[in-house]
Amino acid sequence: MFVYTTKVSKTKLSAIVTMIIAAVVLVAALAAAKTGGPSDDHSFSGESNDSRVTFLAQYGWEVNADPVQTQTVSVPKEDSEAFTRYNTLQQSQGFDLTAYAGQQAMRYVYEILNYPEADKPVYATLFVCQGKIIGGDVTNTAPEGKMHGFQKPNA
Repeated sequence: MFVYTTKVSKTKLSAIVTMIIAAVVLVAALAAAKTGGPSDDHSFSGESNDSRVTFLAQYGWEVNADPVQTQTVSVPKEDSEAFTRYNTLQQSQGFDLTAYAGQQAMRYVYEILNYPEADKPVYATLFVCQGKIIGGDVTNTAPEGKMHGFQKPNA
């Protein structure tokens, strides 16, 4: 059995404890960042039309299976007030478009058939990049209608 003793000043001990705490915090932050990105928590497939329709059905939406619009769009590289507002909506749903800044994405728009008390068309928009759904919204086109996340509003 070996016994090793050393004399450490309070300053050195405080610095060592601070470094250990910083290392633990860094490891925890890296682990959280690894599991919280768009490709992990929200890696919903958007490769096929069936997968996109199934994604919307998870939120209770019944949609016309044929998209009313399909187009290639670019996720903005530059921040603007409109992009920041839209990305805030995405972040509230667990998505973040800044991870895809400057990349091309496909935009698919589906007509929702079961929107509560809708008297004008309501559309679900999905953005797909590299085969994954990276965001989207639901837009009620009625004059008093609004854009919101995928969750159904209370009827």
